[in-house]
Amino acid sequence: MTKQKTIHIALLGLGTVGGGVYKLLNRRAGEMSNIVGANVQISHILVHNLSKPREGGDAALLTDNWADIINDPEVSIVVELMGGMEPAYTYIRQALTAGKNVVTANKDLIAVHGGELLDLAEEHGCDLQFGASVAGGIPIIRLLKQSLAGNEITEIMGIVNGTTNYILTRMTEEGMEFSEALAQATELGYAEADPTADIEGYDAGRKMAIMASIAFHSRVTFDDVHTEGISHITATDIKYAREMGCELKLIGVARQSAGEIEVHVNPLLLPLSHPLATVKDSFNAVFVHGDALDDAMFQGRGAGELPTASDVVGDIIDTARNLVHGSTGHLGCTCYKDLPIKSIDEIESKYFLRMAVEDRPGVLAGVSGVLGNNGVSIAQVVQKHKNLKGKVELVVITDTVRERNFRDALTILDSMSMVSELSSVIRVY
Repeated sequence: MTKQKTIHIALLGLGTVGGGVYKLLNRRAGEMSNIVGANVQISHILVHNLSKPREGGDAALLTDNWADIINDPEVSIVVELMGGMEPAYTYIRQALTAGKNVVTANKDLIAVHGGELLDLAEEHGCDLQFGASVAGGIPIIRLLKQSLAGNEITEIMGIVNGTTNYILTRMTEEGMEFSEALAQATELGYAEADPTADIEGYDAGRKMAIMASIAFHSRVTFDDVHTEGISHITATDIKYAREMGCELKLIGVARQSAGEIEVHVNPLLLPLSHPLATVKDSFNAVFVHGDALDDAMFQGRGAGELPTASDVVGDIIDTARNLVHGSTGHLGCTCYKDLPIKSIDEIESKYFLRMAVEDRPGVLAGVSGVLGNNGVSIAQVVQKHKNLKGKVELVVITDTVRERNFRDALTILDSMSMVSELSSVIRVY
C-alpha cells in the first residue's frame, strides 16, 4: 500500500475559534486519510504569549515567532484565526506570496481587502478560503460560490449577527428595553464588553459586503454598506410591530436590479409570514432568491467555538483535497463584473414613522401635507392616546418611497412647532 502524504498546517491563534479548530481536527484525525486522501497534521500554532496558561493545544507546537511558520517549506496551509486587520493582513499576504494556501475566518479583513487578497492568491496558484467569515455555522459562502453558482441571485436578506438577534428576541418576548436586554446578553456572553460593532450594525455590514460580492459577481466593500443599528429601538417600537403582525429584526439586505446593487443593514419590520421572522435568540439565517432556486433559507448557529470551527475545518478539508489533486487556486475571485452601488439616498423602502404631535385640529392635515409635498404616500395612520405631556402619538406607515424624499420630509417635520418629537423611524419590508 502506498504511503499517504501528510499535509502540514499552521494555526494562527488559539482563542475561541482556534481552540475549536484544534479540537475538531484532532477529533477527525483518524478519518482524514479517507476524507482527504492524505493525513492532515498541525505542525505550528502561533500565539501571542507563550507563557499564558491555556487548555488545549500541544505545548510543543506553540510558537510566538511568525518566521517559524513562513519559513517552513512543509507548511502548505495557514489558518488565520487571530482576527483584526494587523498583523493578520501582513501574514496572509506573506503566506500567499510564499505559495502557502490560506483559510481565514476574518470578516473584517475580507470585507475590506478581499479582492486584493483573492488576486494575490490567484497570482500564486493558492486557495484563499473564508467560509467562516460569515455566519460561522452556516456554509453560506460555499453555497453561494458553488452550489448556487448556476443561479442569477437577485436578493439576499440575512440575520447575520447573533448578539442583536438575541437582544431583539428578549425585547419582543419579555418586554425589555434595549439597555436591559443588552445587559443580559453581556452577562450571558452573547455580547462583547464593547458591543459597538454588533449593536450599530458594523459586524453585519461586513458580512453583507462579502456575500454581496460573491452573489452579484461585483466587488462590494464595507465602505459601500449603509449601516444602522438597534440602540435606538424601544419596547414601544416592538409593541407596535406586534400589533402590526410583524417582528422587528436587524436585517442585512443586498439586492441586484437593473444593473445596480444596493446593500444596507438596518432594523426592519418583517411580516410574521416571512421565514426570517421566526429566527430567534442567537441563531443566524440567510434568505436567498435566485432565478432557478426561487426562495431558500439557511439557518444555524452563527458563532461559537465549534459552529465556526465547523466551517473553518470544512475549508481546510477542501484545500487539502485540492492539494492532493494539484488543483489549488482553481476557485478564486468571482467578481468579474463592475456594477454601480446605489447610494442610500436612492434606495426605496416603506417606513414606520412614530411621532408626538400637538392635540389640535389640523395637525394630521399638516403632517400629511408635508409628506405629500415630498412624494411620500401614506398607507396607514394610527392615532394613539395622549401622553403625560398632553401630546398625541401619531404613527404613519408609508408606501414605498425614495430615501432622499423621505428624509427631506423628516427634516421639515422636525422643524414644525406642532411636532414635538420624531420618536422612531424604521423601515418596513
